[in-house]
Amino acid sequence: MPCLDISTNVNLEGVDVDSFFREAATAVANITGKPEKSVMVVLKGSATITLRENEEPAALGEVVSIGGINSEAKSELISSISSILDNHFSIPRARFFLKVYDNSLATRLSRM
Repeated sequence: MPCLDISTNVNLEGVDVDSFFREAATAVANITGKPEKSVMVVLKGSATITLRENEEPAALGEVVSIGGINSEAKSELISSISSILDNHFSIPRARFFLKVYDNSLATRLSRM
């Protein structure tokens, strides 16, 4: 089950986030090759985030998946999620960091 977890300093109160959730889940599913119904998306607004000594809109994200992540998928996830955040919340690409992890090896090791 892939999980996209985003924290942003943008205040999301009163903002329609449903389309963000749908678009983000679809992107993660398409890129990782996992079923959309298994994708978890977490969005936290009003986080305290400072980047380059200012508090303009910014975000920090993480994608964790068991399989489906390679270097091409990482690049696609970063590009796609960046665009989605910019379109929905006006967070410029230069103010967004995304960490991408494939937990396949950790999962296999824990089963030994």
